Amino acid sequence: MHRDTNRQRVEQRTEPWDIVVIGGGATGVAIAMDAASRGLDCLLLEQADFGKGTSSRSTKLVHGGVRYLQQGNITLVRDALRERTLLRSNAPQLVHDMPFLIPCRSTWERLYYSTGLKVYDFLATGNRFGRSHAVSESETLQRVPTIQREKTSGGVIYHDGQFDDTRLLISMARTADEQGACLLNYFGVTSLLKNNAGEISGVVAIDSETNTEHTIHAHRVVNAAGPFCDAVREMDEPQAEKMLAASQGVHIVLPRRFFPGDIAMIVPKTSDGRVLFIIPWHNHAVVGTTDTAIDEVSLEPRPQSQEIEFLLATAKEYLVESPTREDVLSVFTGIRPLVKGDKSSRTASLSRDHTIRISDSGLITITGGKWTTVRKMAEDCVDKTLSSTKGSAIATQPKPCQTETLRLHGYDANSGSKNTVAGSGRGHYGSDLRELKQLEAEKPEWSQPMTKELSITPGEVIWAVRHEMARTVEDVLARRTRCLFLNTAASKRIAPAVAELIRHELQLDETWVQQQVTAFEELSKAYEIPIE
Repeated sequence: MHRDTNRQRVEQRTEPWDIVVIGGGATGVAIAMDAASRGLDCLLLEQADFGKGTSSRSTKLVHGGVRYLQQGNITLVRDALRERTLLRSNAPQLVHDMPFLIPCRSTWERLYYSTGLKVYDFLATGNRFGRSHAVSESETLQRVPTIQREKTSGGVIYHDGQFDDTRLLISMARTADEQGACLLNYFGVTSLLKNNAGEISGVVAIDSETNTEHTIHAHRVVNAAGPFCDAVREMDEPQAEKMLAASQGVHIVLPRRFFPGDIAMIVPKTSDGRVLFIIPWHNHAVVGTTDTAIDEVSLEPRPQSQEIEFLLATAKEYLVESPTREDVLSVFTGIRPLVKGDKSSRTASLSRDHTIRISDSGLITITGGKWTTVRKMAEDCVDKTLSSTKGSAIATQPKPCQTETLRLHGYDANSGSKNTVAGSGRGHYGSDLRELKQLEAEKPEWSQPMTKELSITPGEVIWAVRHEMARTVEDVLARRTRCLFLNTAASKRIAPAVAELIRHELQLDETWVQQQVTAFEELSKAYEIPIE
C-alpha cells in the first residue's frame, strides 16, 4: 500500500470510478474493501489519516453490546454477535476472546445478570467465544485481585471480543488495496460535481501534500465521513437538515498495576447510570467511557474536566489503589456519530444502528453503527449503492458480497489461541511479523525499543512508512503503533527520533523534522490531563 502509486492512479485515470468513498475511517475503509472485492473500481479519499477520528478512539471491544440487550434491542445484539464471530474468524491476530467480570454484591444480582447473559449466550449460539457463568467471592478476588473486597460477594463472567481498532483498520485498508481499491490519505474532498441533470457525478479534492486540486469523476459517491457526514451533505444540499446528534466518549489509560490479570471488568450501572469498563490493553489498563452530548465536532476533540473526574471517581470506587490525575498516562476522546432518533436529551438513547440515505441528487450517506458491525454496514451500503438508479450506470458487473469469508491482510490462524492485544507482544502484526523482524535485522539498532516505557522499535516506524502509508509522526505514534494512546510523555520524548526516521524514508528535509516535532507536541496536549 503506497501513497505515491495510488496518487498516480488518480492522476492517470480517464474513466469515471465506479464508486468514490469520502472518509477513511472504519466505515469508509470497509466499503472500499467490500466494493473492491466485488470487482468494482473504488477510490477512497480521506482528508487526514486513516482512522484519525472516531475509529481510533473506541473502547477496543468487538461486542454484541450487553447494555443494548438491557434496552431490548435484540436485533442489534444478534447481528453484532454474528459480526463479532466473523471478525474473529477473518482476523484472528487482531480479535480475541476476552472474559469480563460483572462484580455483584448479592445473590439476587448474580441471578439477575446470570439470567440476562444466558440470553446473550443464546443469541451467540455457534460462535467460538466462551459462555457466561457465575463465580464465587473467592474466585472473583482471585481473578481481579485489585478489586475492593467490599464491592463484591461474587460475580458473573461473560465473554466478548477485544481488538486494536486502528491495527484492524490498517489491515482492512491493506486488504482493500490488495483487492484493487485505491486509497489516499491527506486527500480532502472540497466539493461535489453534478451533471446537467443535477445528479452527483464526482468530487473535487485537494492533495494536501502537494496542494494540488483534482477533479475526479464517478458513477456513485458515498459519504462515509462519520461525525463530519453532515458537512459533506451540506456540499450537496446547503440547507440539508442535520442527521447527527454527536456525543463524545473519553477514556483514561493507567499503568497495568491498577488492573493486572487476564480479565476485564464492567460496571453495568454507575452513579449516573452509565456503563464503565476497565480493560487490559497493550500491557496497560483502559478505563472508559463517558457519553457527553456536544454541539460541535472536531478532528481532535478534548476531554471535559467533569468526564475525567467521573472516570477517576468511578474507578476509585472499585479499585484497591485509587488512581489520581498523576497516574494517568494518556487520555483519548472519540466522537460518536449518533443518528437522531427521538427528542431525548440523553445521547445513550439515540440510535447505534446504521442509517443509509440517498439524496435527490444521488449522494449516498451512511452513518451511525459501531465498529463491530462495520462489515455488515459496508455490505448494506454497497448493495444500496448498486441498486440506486441516480447517476450514470455502473458498467462493471459486480460479484456478490465476498467479505463474510474474506481473510484480512496479516491473517494468522496461530494468533487465535492467545490474546496478543491485551499483553505486550507484537502478535497483532500477524503474518507480517516475520517480514518485520527481517527488516529489523538489517541494522542492530532497528530492533531495540526506542524507550523503556513502550515497545516501539525503529523497525516498526520504517515498516509503517514503507508498507502502511504513514506520513507523519502522529500517524506512526497514534495509529500505526498506539504509543500516544498508551503513554503521552514517552511518545513526546521519542517524537524527534521518529521524525528523523520518517524524514530519511520519505527523503524530506530538516525543516520538516522540526515542523513535525512542534506539531506533535501541540497535538499531545489533547492527550494530557492537567494536574490540578
